Amino acid sequence: MADRIGIFGGTFDPPHLGHMILASEALYQLNLDKVLFMLSPDPPHKRNLEKSDIQDRLTMLQKMIAKDANLVITTVDIDRPGPHYTVDSMRLLHHAHPHATLVYLMGADSLQSLYKVWYKADEFVDLCDQIGVMKRPDTQLNTKGLEAHYPGITQKIRLIDAPLLEISSSEIRDRIQNGGHYRYYLDEAVYEYLNSNLVYPHLD
Repeated sequence: MADRIGIFGGTFDPPHLGHMILASEALYQLNLDKVLFMLSPDPPHKRNLEKSDIQDRLTMLQKMIAKDANLVITTVDIDRPGPHYTVDSMRLLHHAHPHATLVYLMGADSLQSLYKVWYKADEFVDLCDQIGVMKRPDTQLNTKGLEAHYPGITQKIRLIDAPLLEISSSEIRDRIQNGGHYRYYLDEAVYEYLNSNLVYPHLD
């Protein structure tokens, strides 16, 4: 039986417990064999935003998932020059895992914005065997609109129920830089790494 592999893309700047919870819920609810964390060095839609060093992000991600064999890092984007469009990443992952079912994991808000901001979104949808969608109470899926742009997409959608955590990597960065509380949003190893390395300098 072919492996079912979840693809969880992001800048992970920093990776936090929300990422772990979403990955573990996807593993369980979608019956995945593993989840690949696809770390993006400099995604096109965030090109103008300041990001921490890719090696720091990679090290933190490695530390966060070290104790779970079902969570793995793919360097498909790190190992090639940019720009790193998800459609190209998915094509490379299909070559690397030709017999696997690839399930791309995304939020409902990202799914709704496919036709607005995603590069070659129609090709991306074709490359997804399934799409795991993390539901949000503030986002209603417009399946008719999605079908109009991408016929057959609703047959690929698998919904994921996960706790809604009102925390983001950007908020954690702000808290660190401004001396705010952030300890319990991070895995212990990530927290210790941030305390030992000046990844997010305090703002004057």
